[in-house]
Amino acid sequence: MISENEIKQYVAKILKDLAEQGQEAPLAQVTPGTPVTPGPSSRPAAPDEGAILPDILEEDLSERIDVPNPHNLEALKAIKKITPARIGVGRAGHRYLTHTLLRFRADHAVAMDAVFTDVPEEWMAEHNLPKFQTVCETKDMFLTRPDLGRRFGPEEAAKIKALVGSNNQVVVFVADGLSTKAVTVNAIDTLKAMTAGLKAFGIPLSVPFFVKYGRVGSEDAVSEITGAEVVVCLIGERPGLVTSESMSAYICYKAYPNIPEAKRTVISNIHRGGTPAVEAGSYIADLVKLMLEKKASGLDLKL
Repeated sequence: MISENEIKQYVAKILKDLAEQGQEAPLAQVTPGTPVTPGPSSRPAAPDEGAILPDILEEDLSERIDVPNPHNLEALKAIKKITPARIGVGRAGHRYLTHTLLRFRADHAVAMDAVFTDVPEEWMAEHNLPKFQTVCETKDMFLTRPDLGRRFGPEEAAKIKALVGSNNQVVVFVADGLSTKAVTVNAIDTLKAMTAGLKAFGIPLSVPFFVKYGRVGSEDAVSEITGAEVVVCLIGERPGLVTSESMSAYICYKAYPNIPEAKRTVISNIHRGGTPAVEAGSYIADLVKLMLEKKASGLDLKL
């Protein structure tokens, strides 16, 4: 165990070495009133007043190497190209580097925004998506009561039925889920590709609409209300620290309230870094055609 005297000796030696290297003297060694001439510093120069700092979120982390003198630089670069995981971030002692910490906090803030922000009314109007709302009254209620995000009140149910009708073959809707950004970025391109695919197959599609505060299970209620054979729910997934734009498509044949999850077919990770929206839309059309032919979905649908 290091004694107090040994610690003092180490500190004295470090202070002496710093003084010999011409670095700034610690405040404890500066005599009041004595001018101090700072030595060379490794601190970056402060930006000019009014300068715009670069957005840390715009940096491609796959290009950034924070590990000093990696054993195999080319292997590290190759790994970073195939995964968005935070690898090779380096460290300062036992801590993250400042850049790593700031990027983590920035990505976390983006994820929080995706969860707590509502889909703009202007976006729905621009894309002609009539809006309906589950029995959730607020965002807090939606987040804390998932069961309420699966149901509609009598008035909303009647409005959905009036818009879509009954005994539909295929009904599709968009739900905000847990990422509004995922929906606004991917839903429309997915819808367009899916619509084009179903039209080519000669399969009629209902008028698409938007569900506010909707969970995956809201498609069970929609199926019950409309009598649809197949319901497609495009919904924002829970954002992570890699992307907040991931959307999924939950597709179910003759869904009903409390249907087993194994009865759903899911296409996940619909975003620019995963399955592109247009590709996902085309695949959904193929799956819907197969479900109608086989009269099954989920694990019952043998792909």
